[in-house]
Parts: sequence; C-alpha cells; structure tokens
Amino acid sequence: MKRYRQTLDELLANLSPVGASWRDAHAESVILRLERLPVKPFYTRADLQRLFDLETTNRKRFDASLTVVRLFLDLSKDEFTAAMRDRLGKGLGIKKALEESERFFGALEGMGLLQQMAEAVNRPLAWHDILVERLKGGRGSAIKGQSRGRSLEDFVETLVVRAFGEDSYDARCQFLGATGTSSEKADFAIPAKSDPGILIEVKAYGATGSKQTDVLGDITRIVTEKRHDTHFLLVTDGITWRERTSDLAKLVELQNVGKITRIYTQAMARQLEEDLHELKREHGI
Repeated sequence: MKRYRQTLDELLANLSPVGASWRDAHAESVILRLERLPVKPFYTRADLQRLFDLETTNRKRFDASLTVVRLFLDLSKDEFTAAMRDRLGKGLGIKKALEESERFFGALEGMGLLQQMAEAVNRPLAWHDILVERLKGGRGSAIKGQSRGRSLEDFVETLVVRAFGEDSYDARCQFLGATGTSSEKADFAIPAKSDPGILIEVKAYGATGSKQTDVLGDITRIVTEKRHDTHFLLVTDGITWRERTSDLAKLVELQNVGKITRIYTQAMARQLEEDLHELKREHGI
C-alpha cells in the first residue's frame, strides 16, 4: 500500500452529515423564554425576532435563545453549530446575527424551526410523554451514541468481509501487542488478533458520549502497542468533527508521521475498499 500524507482540509471535506441541580443561570434563562413563548397554531419570522430581540439582547440572553432553538430542533450544540455554519459560514454570535439578520433567521427557518415550534407547542401532552422525554435525555442519549458507533462499524465490516472473507479477521477484540506480553482493543484485527498484520479502528464522532480526548487516547494506545510494520487504518465520521478540528488535526499529524497508515470517512468508501484489497495482496491473506 502506497504512503499517504493527508491533510485536515481533506478529511473535513469528506465528513458526512453527565446530583447537583441542573437548573443553573443558563437553564433558568432558557425556561423563562419557553414560558414567555405564546401558544399559536403557527409561527412566523416575527416570533423568532421577538425570541432573540437582537437590538437589546446580550451574549447570555442570545445563547439562551439559541438553546431554545436547539430544543425545538432536537439537536446537540455541536450538531446545531455545524448545521448553521453550513448555511452561514464561520461565526454564530450576536455580531453575526445583527450584521446578517436576514440570513440568520433564514437559516433557522431553513432548518424547519417554525414547523417544529408549531408541532411541539400544539402537541397534546400526556403524563407518559414527560417520562419518555426523561428517558430520551438520559439513557436515550447514550443509546443514540452507541447506535452511531455500531452503524459505522457495520459499514466498515461490510468492506472487510468483501476484501478478506468472513473467516479472515477478528472483530471487536484484544490484539496481541508487539512484545507478546500485553494486548490492546481494536475493532478489527486481520487476519487474527494473535498476530495482526492489519488493524482497523472505527470512531464515530460522539458515538459514546465520551470526550474526544478519549478518542485520541484510544488511538495512541493502539499505536504504542502494535508492531511498527502493522498497517493501522482509522475510519471516522460525523460533521460535528468540524467543531473539534484541533483534535482531528492531531489524528492527521499521527497519520503524517506514519503511525496511522490512512484515515477514512464513509465518503472515502471506495478508497478504503481498494486499499483493503491491496493490503490483502501484500500480506498474502
């Protein structure tokens, strides 16, 4: 397999779309805005303008209004920021909203905010709806992250099976390290965890809710444990990486010095499959 020197821009261009009281000052401000929101059969831009009140708001009140918007859209902060930047470019503060208010409110409307507001406000509420929302905010958040991670793993496993067959790899295993006295976790070890010539790790952004520094730690442990001549492929994705570019840049740095053979996203499926077939020939698997 030929050597690559990847760039941060290349990967960004290929990204596809925790008992103290939780009611801090920000939460109180958000709740106040929700309580003041009028109940209407439908909403217009004028309602959004009143929610933000750009002429008199400050940074804290503006951020509270953004949180109200995210609640209606059911998006995390990173997901919302990435979606808005796709529409507005860099900057998502008061200054941007004031200078480009038409584009700002247009972006919110383009994400279906007005319809989501009307549906949420006018939906009949039963006691079980409240409990379902509690479930969603707690366990559901973790399940959503796990689903993202497993979906990306399944995507990669399909390509691995195509290239090597069903009995030529170990999945979600502990591979034997270079010294033969210790091991480390990896998603795929080819042809076997006892002596892998190829290792593949899959990291969907925010898949488990853990910090991105944990992702870097996982990758570093694999790099440290494997033999130097073992090919190490990393597959990752999620547009919210765009909000953590400094961490993604560290992974690119590891690739540039040869500690990671190559980094892939779902949009790079063809390149990944081609490289897997080439590695199969090189390793005689």
